[in-house]
Amino acid sequence: MISKKQPWRRRDAGLTARIIVSFAVLTMLYLVFLTVLTYVGFDYISIAVIAGIMILLQWYFSDKIVLWSTGARVVSREQFPELHDIVERIVARNNLPKPRIAVVNTRMPNAFATGKSPKSSIVAVTTGLMDELETEELEGVIAHELAHIKNRDVLVLTLASLFSTVAWYLMRFGFYGAYYGGGGYGGGRSRDSAGGMALVMLVAIITWFVSFLIIRAISRYREFVADKDGALMTGKPSKLASALLKISGQMRRMPTRDLREVEGMNHFFIVPALSGDTFVSIFSTHPPIDQRIKKLMEMEAAMS
Repeated sequence: MISKKQPWRRRDAGLTARIIVSFAVLTMLYLVFLTVLTYVGFDYISIAVIAGIMILLQWYFSDKIVLWSTGARVVSREQFPELHDIVERIVARNNLPKPRIAVVNTRMPNAFATGKSPKSSIVAVTTGLMDELETEELEGVIAHELAHIKNRDVLVLTLASLFSTVAWYLMRFGFYGAYYGGGGYGGGRSRDSAGGMALVMLVAIITWFVSFLIIRAISRYREFVADKDGALMTGKPSKLASALLKISGQMRRMPTRDLREVEGMNHFFIVPALSGDTFVSIFSTHPPIDQRIKKLMEMEAAMS
């Protein structure tokens, strides 16, 4: 029996601390945002309700939206028996519910997971990924995606982005109100009303931008967690590291036009399109591949 005190079983204290600090800063930012809105008398409740409903609808239909936007189709065991076998082995060893399995017909090697809960989840892989990877490497990638499902990362990032979305809609309503000559709230046109609207707009812009950066940081931290948890599921961190290296290498050889077509799905993919030097790291949804591989190889060394 494997002891939970072994190094690779321990929680990454530094990573956990960064996630906690990120959520704490995000919470404080949103409290300041709401305080300013209350101070100027802005009717933010109706906008918050509208934004909340839109987020809930997006979350509720997220799996359908993702499948539609990527061209993924759910496949049966009869269609892809080996893929189903891999998923079934991993979930059986880790006492997880089996997700639905989808395949995307594209040369781009990648994978993603979506779903509101472990029981309604979907793991999707591309045909390019299955062609590129060996069986144990493919197991590592699928385990990574199952870790996202187990950790409810879709729900975590949806909740984290709630007030960021509210701030975004406030900016849009504010710009429209200014364009059409309205005060933006309360219907007033007084100097005080205009000053209050300017303050709300400024705070909304700051809230949206800072929360955007923090949410991206949380997303990067969750990728590290999914790498570690996925490697624990298979017991083979080096195979996931090898898979990441192959995927990123193949992605660099893909035509830029093809990558831009799926760029909006970056936060779902195990390796984002147009990653690396094309993005400033603080705007990236994923940590650099070399950092991920380094951590996995350190984990492999500790397990041997």
